[in-house]
Amino acid sequence: MTKIAIIGGGLAGLTAANILKDHAQVTVFEKSRGVSGRMSTRYADPYYFDHGTQYFTAKSEQFKEFLKPMIDNGIVKNWQANFVEIKDYKIINQKLWDNQFEHYVGTPKMNAVAQYLAQDLQVHLNTRIGSVTSLDNQWLVNDENHNPLGKYDWIIFAIPSDQLSELLPQNISFYDQISSIKMNGCFSLMLGYDKSINLGFDAALVHDDIISWVSLNSSKPERNTPSCLLIHSSNQWADNHINNNREEILEIIFERAKKILNIDLDNPQYKTLHTWRYANIQKQNIPNYFIDINQNISACGDWCIKGRVESAFTSAFMLANKITNVL
Repeated sequence: MTKIAIIGGGLAGLTAANILKDHAQVTVFEKSRGVSGRMSTRYADPYYFDHGTQYFTAKSEQFKEFLKPMIDNGIVKNWQANFVEIKDYKIINQKLWDNQFEHYVGTPKMNAVAQYLAQDLQVHLNTRIGSVTSLDNQWLVNDENHNPLGKYDWIIFAIPSDQLSELLPQNISFYDQISSIKMNGCFSLMLGYDKSINLGFDAALVHDDIISWVSLNSSKPERNTPSCLLIHSSNQWADNHINNNREEILEIIFERAKKILNIDLDNPQYKTLHTWRYANIQKQNIPNYFIDINQNISACGDWCIKGRVESAFTSAFMLANKITNVL
């Protein structure tokens, strides 16, 4: 049976794995301690935060069909948030997200989506890939310590383009295209309180040079937690300060948030910053996935289309079906 290694346990990698598992022996390698990628959840009992993806929408019929079992099983629910836009420290727009156009979240945490998709897969966690090397018409996969992890007939990379360019052999047909694709960063500030935080809204798109998003994570469905406030920086500001001192970054975002929200945010019981070096990307004019048929190596991800959850699914869905047709 054909052996396929999928490098990356986010939505793209897990989508491809689920499509291919009935046609090949599939192994997923994930560098973190859990699957999910940017759809992960940060735990700090009693607080937890969806500190990457805030919500996702579904436009294509394929993605709606993909989500249906998770919706039916209560793993995905609609977030009926009181949504606002903020500019110049004032609310300029306000509306209630309703059932006319769903804004989905994983329940009871965002990472529930990936955990559901991974349940029947062979997944190796805490495994950072160091190299893939062509050997006897197969691919030898090695971890970062040069330990061999097996030989595979196909490789699927489902990791951010910047990380892919470091692992992809230079003789692959799409190497030059990948090396020119750059993703944007984002800082995620997480604040936990034992007091009730009333923002006057649940989620906000913020037009500001430092902050782009504010949400009360505890306002999402089935989040029976104390007040958990999540603040995202703008991509441009993160890119300009990605290597700066983290404590300074945290305090700058925290102080700006207090000014924008105009409420008492002092003395949180939990306060931390996460850096997403590869958080997002603007709409791309490149293939929806990459494949070198002659060398049995490929890549997919939201970065092929646009930095959205549905883009990750679409890229992986199209690639996996292409590989299925050539197996």
